[in-house]
Parts: sequence; C-alpha cells; structure tokens
Amino acid sequence: MPRTFHFSLDRRITNWVIEILLKYDLAPEIYYLLTVQGRKTGGPHSIPIVLVEEGDKHWLVAPYGAVDWVKNARAAGQIHLSRRKLDEHFTILELSPQAAAPVLKKYLQQYPISGPYFGANLKSPLSAFIEDAQTRPVFELEPITAQ
Repeated sequence: MPRTFHFSLDRRITNWVIEILLKYDLAPEIYYLLTVQGRKTGGPHSIPIVLVEEGDKHWLVAPYGAVDWVKNARAAGQIHLSRRKLDEHFTILELSPQAAAPVLKKYLQQYPISGPYFGANLKSPLSAFIEDAQTRPVFELEPITAQ
C-alpha cells in the first residue's frame, strides 16, 4: 500500500532551500520553480518541481496526489515555470489515467525517491500505473506563445 504524503517541516525546509538555489541559479538542472495563481487568495504560490520531458513534450506530475498546487493549477488552467534562462507560461491539460500511466512510469524511473507513494513499482505492468493515475494527476504542458 502506498505511503500517504504529509507536507512535513523537513519537506518545507527542503523546498525553501531549493527555491533559494533556483533564485540564484544554483539548483540542480532537474528543478523548476512552478508558480500558480491561488484559487482562494488570487496571489502567486510557488513550489519547486521536476518535469518529465521527452523531446519537445513536457509533463507535470503530481506524485503525491491532489495537493494544493494541483488544485490551484486546475482552477487557473495555466502555470508559470522558471529556471535559469527559462521563464515561460504554459496551459495545462490533465491527462486521462490511460494516457497518464506511461508518464507516471517514466517519472518513477527518473525520480525513484517518490516510489513509496506509488502503488506501482518499476516492475509493475502499465495497468498498475493506470490505477495510480486515478489519484496522481499528470498534466501535459503547452507553451503560451506571445500574440
């Protein structure tokens, strides 16, 4: 059974440190700063995240389920990502569990630290990742181009 995610003090401190490293262009290349408009306050909320990338496609995975940034992103319909020279807005498209499953598997291959929060593991069939995708949203990102 997958472990339940709790936004602990350790996680808050880790995220804060990564945000500072991102601000000064010192964070490892895998991290981006996700900023999304709050659904209640309307103000910006930021959190460091990692993406699944393949060619020119980018997916944002919520390995811990529908946490606050997910709820905010769903309400806003778009997000902002920044890192190094990247400073871009994206619309988001939430994938169906069938479409999300291969992305979740790739996410787990790239970032195995999240493994305890998944029901599936790297040896599991894709059907197990479809089950995980029921509670772990995956968003395809589409850049918003200037008009």
